[in-house]
Amino acid sequence: MALLAALAAGGLLFLFPFYYTIVGSLQLEPNADISGAFPSPGNFSLENYAAINEALNLGRTLLNSGIFTAGVIIATLALGLLAGYALAQLDFRGRGVIFNAMLLVLIVPFQLLMIPLYVMIVRYYGLADNYLGMILPFAVNPTAVFIFRQFFKQIPVDLFDAARIDGASEFQVLRRVAIPIATPAIITAIIVTFIGPWNEFLWPFLITKEQSLQPLAVALANYISNVAARAANPFGAILAGATVLAVPAVVLFVATQRWFVQAQLGSSVKG
Repeated sequence: MALLAALAAGGLLFLFPFYYTIVGSLQLEPNADISGAFPSPGNFSLENYAAINEALNLGRTLLNSGIFTAGVIIATLALGLLAGYALAQLDFRGRGVIFNAMLLVLIVPFQLLMIPLYVMIVRYYGLADNYLGMILPFAVNPTAVFIFRQFFKQIPVDLFDAARIDGASEFQVLRRVAIPIATPAIITAIIVTFIGPWNEFLWPFLITKEQSLQPLAVALANYISNVAARAANPFGAILAGATVLAVPAVVLFVATQRWFVQAQLGSSVKG
């Protein structure tokens, strides 16, 4: 019972910032202290959402975030499945070196690569103010490659050999055998990949100057810097924007939690 109470208290403590964000986004009058978490019923309204929508055009910024994130996820799955399968099931010279190099990439901060990436994508390729320019630096996700490699490493090689004996090419083995059984790993890769581009601020901020192309994270930061001081309730409007930004990630995780947990349990049991 004591353990259950401690877990419940920890869960409530973890959820409190989300609760405070939602409640603050619905308040008519700004209240930044702790008492704002328990407002009177008459202080609730959707005016903050209307205000942030008028300032940012939430529909357009959400669409930009969706295109950016979807493009990254599609590229991550396509390249990650190919690389993960090759590193797990194909025997070729340099496989270990490539895998170790990929692990090293995981510890390199993206900020160190930002200047050369900006020069290459903006000056050489001319992809400023372009969705492709936003997507390209995140198209290869080493974490997703690692997830797929570990998953395919657990699959008995006899399953793939049987398909090869039947005359299937490696691409057919991947498409008809490997991918259909990799649903838990694919769901896990989608969740892990989604969070990054959906919340990404710095790279889209550098690459996009046109407001019509900016994702919600960038538009919200610009609102805080340039518009919030003149708003009637900037505190509530900012929290409304933060709520809109957080909801899709929470919904995605809740909707796919079963597959995500299944993949993690499978990894822990099979090593």
